[in-house]
Amino acid sequence: MALNPNEDTEWNDILRAKGILPPKEGPTEDELFEAHDQAVREAQEKHLSDKELDELDELEDEEDEEILRHYREQRIREMQAFAARAQFGELVQISEPDYKKQVTEASKEVWVVVHLFRDGIPACKLVNAHLAQLARKYPTVKFVKIISVECIHNYPDRNLPTLLVYGHGDMQQQLVGLGQWGGMATRVSDLEAYLERCGALPDHPDPSYSASKAEGSDDEVVQSSRRTYHDSDSDYD
Repeated sequence: MALNPNEDTEWNDILRAKGILPPKEGPTEDELFEAHDQAVREAQEKHLSDKELDELDELEDEEDEEILRHYREQRIREMQAFAARAQFGELVQISEPDYKKQVTEASKEVWVVVHLFRDGIPACKLVNAHLAQLARKYPTVKFVKIISVECIHNYPDRNLPTLLVYGHGDMQQQLVGLGQWGGMATRVSDLEAYLERCGALPDHPDPSYSASKAEGSDDEVVQSSRRTYHDSDSDYD
């Protein structure tokens, strides 16, 4: 077999080190330019991969038009595919006669998160605000609330708020109270992490969801529920 001095082999490296073969020629100028262009393209793709549609529009004058069009179309396809699967998107109140159909039966097809609540309990008001935000973020998950004593007769208020997580046609997890997160200090991210551990949330939220806008719309409810709690607590001081 003829020896190819340009091959990258261990034997050729030994021969070059001993001066038997001449040093391997470096890349040509064209090859260097191509490598540079490839690196630029990869950097652009990484930079654009996490952009929203409106951000891509703003970058149109700054980035290569073809790359922008590619990512805009890809983003639209992702949003359309997600919209086809999204059936819900809000926290809905149900009653006892609806429970079997809206929760048990529905959970055979999708994950269902049930909040047992009572009006006038600040922690329940707080959880309702947090779940309303998560319902918008994860519209493929069904979020419902039901007055506790309608769901379970004589259910004690001391156990509220209570979350029941349904999947595969049966209850998978339950959460009683908010003690593990400091009660009224509970954040929406705490409930989100809990539901993720339960397996109830998809890997990716709604691509059109804006956390900053959602948080702004719920801040007033959250702050109001916390003020109500502190006011009622001070009555006992």
